[in-house]
Amino acid sequence: MDTLRRHWPEYAIEAWALGMFMVSAACFGVLLNYPGSPAHEAIASADARRALGGLAMGLTAVVLIYSPWGQRSGAHMNPAVTLTYLRLGRIRTSDAAGYIVAQFLGGTLGVVAAAALLGPALAAPPVRYVVTQPGPLGVLPAALGEVGISAVMMLLVLAFSSRPAVARYTGLVAGALVATFITLEAPLSGMSMNPARSFASAWPAGEWHAFWLYLLAPVAGMQLGSLAYPLLFRRPPTACAKLVHGAGQRCIHCGYQPPARGENP
Repeated sequence: MDTLRRHWPEYAIEAWALGMFMVSAACFGVLLNYPGSPAHEAIASADARRALGGLAMGLTAVVLIYSPWGQRSGAHMNPAVTLTYLRLGRIRTSDAAGYIVAQFLGGTLGVVAAAALLGPALAAPPVRYVVTQPGPLGVLPAALGEVGISAVMMLLVLAFSSRPAVARYTGLVAGALVATFITLEAPLSGMSMNPARSFASAWPAGEWHAFWLYLLAPVAGMQLGSLAYPLLFRRPPTACAKLVHGAGQRCIHCGYQPPARGENP
């Protein structure tokens, strides 16, 4: 309870961040894929619409990661990321639990809010609350795709965030990967990488087909990426659980406190 009292702002930020990500996903999903949307009618190619959606969501991720609030919590927005930092010893168990609960709650509230804003268009096929489901090749390719993209994401996040010279670019790399994976991998699995993101869509849609895949594969993939990191780069991963460590924000993970006004950093 003491940890909750002191760290609730970071938990609330995690809920807000994934909620905003889901609002953006819903809005762009309707804009690009709802048959009655002018953008859907103007862009005939499904591949082109998916690439534009990937670009939009990659930019959304970048904005959230580099926002002042995102820099405060570390912008995990994903239980698989939080669990990876927990295994690495970069986040306390109590904080990891707070983050994960907040991510599931915030993501779901984001979809509910988007449904109130967008109306029946969000529920109508093929948008269907932007659910993530296996593509036409089936569950196994979807599971392998989710493991693969999750491993690559965590590996590169650790590779950039662990090197001071390039750490500030970690959020840009994460956003670029989100855009790339939506464009290229989404036909396999819908491109989740995130159990809370998939739950947030599945619950209002009532679409639970192969939902276990989106709970397990992202977690397994990111753990594999973190295990591969020291083997490939021969150095320990970052000492902090933040994607981008802003100098003006406190850190509940490594204990950093910004200097008081008037003090030299």
